[in-house]
Amino acid sequence: MIKAFRIITLLEGFSLLVLLFIAMPLKYIWNLPQMVQVVGMVHGILFLVFVVMALMVFYELKWSLKTLGIVMFASVIPFGAIYIEKKHLTR
Repeated sequence: MIKAFRIITLLEGFSLLVLLFIAMPLKYIWNLPQMVQVVGMVHGILFLVFVVMALMVFYELKWSLKTLGIVMFASVIPFGAIYIEKKHLTR
């Protein structure tokens, strides 16, 4: 379970970076909104999977609510996936 969550965390974090630093500039600078639609949908699905898996890992590792909150908050910050990986998923 931890290995799968680690992979989803990194994929979700990468999709957020692509959305913010590639798709959004394409939409607002070069008027190409198609990339946001595709990347946004992929990111949304990955985020939902991330949330479900975070709850599963919360129970498996017996995280505190504070840790769960930190992990959820870090997931919406660019490069937060790296923090989650290093701080909460490596032993």
